[in-house]
Amino acid sequence: MEFRLPLDPLQINPRIKITDHIMLMGSCFTEHMNSKLNQVKFNTLQNPNGILFNPISIAKALNYYIDSSYLDESSLFELNTLWNHWDFHTSLSQPNALDALGKINDQIKTGHHFLKDTNWLIITFGSAFVYQLKNGDIVANCHKAPADLFTKKMLSIDEVVNAYSTLISRIRVFNPWIKIMFTVSPVRHLKEGFVENNRSKSVLLLSIEKIISQLLDCFYFPSYELVIDDLRDYRFYAEDMVHPNYLATNYVWEKFSTSCIDGKSREIFKEIEQINNALKHRPMHPNSLEHKKFRQKTFTTIKILSDRLPELNWDEELLFFKD
Repeated sequence: MEFRLPLDPLQINPRIKITDHIMLMGSCFTEHMNSKLNQVKFNTLQNPNGILFNPISIAKALNYYIDSSYLDESSLFELNTLWNHWDFHTSLSQPNALDALGKINDQIKTGHHFLKDTNWLIITFGSAFVYQLKNGDIVANCHKAPADLFTKKMLSIDEVVNAYSTLISRIRVFNPWIKIMFTVSPVRHLKEGFVENNRSKSVLLLSIEKIISQLLDCFYFPSYELVIDDLRDYRFYAEDMVHPNYLATNYVWEKFSTSCIDGKSREIFKEIEQINNALKHRPMHPNSLEHKKFRQKTFTTIKILSDRLPELNWDEELLFFKD
């Protein structure tokens, strides 16, 4: 007897190819998907602003990249011995204001150039809850500032849809060939409360449905449903019972590969996996003739693949196995 109902996502058209460039924006679940894409040699850029959870902050970051909107020192604030910006993650904060500004502007520049030529933009919404300063500005990161600086609210469906209708129109002018995929993070924001988290996810899901129903070349991938409704078991969560564990993220990746990536690329994944396993190999006798033959054979395999797929970066692998 089957004790679960598996979800098989619809296959998208067109499919992602291994030579495509992919930009990923959004919540911490984005990091897991980016890691999986990198393992099979995709050229990706993840969250130049740092991790972003709410749709408005993600949209604001993408507008920075479109406009190449570099910041000046007046936009920073000092807190806890660090210089910060409300639209950027604490990982970009620095003890020196000019250093922080330099890191932030470098990330805007990187985002601008990558977004200009990328084939796919994958956006992962984490929460519909936002934190606003007294002037009404929504922050991407609270930087452990005192709670009384903020008011909390949940975005409406109309607020999300209106922001993305405008944003996607701008992106299409900036990069006419881009395709956009939305997904919702299966990470549960239980600090907001169980009921509140479910309402938040509902806003995100309904907003995405409305966006993709109105715009071409916009797609939805059900990361959230795969973990919450298909796996639906605490065995697939980390010890905090909030974040999906390795088994869950691997399951989502397998479903993503099947429904979103073309068959020829998935065949190449098998060859890349063999090379990745060779990289992990730790020989008992590294100076033996047998191991030298293994290294030479692997180097030749990589060289053939690099000639076949020069769009991918093979420098690290070729250097590792070079005699």
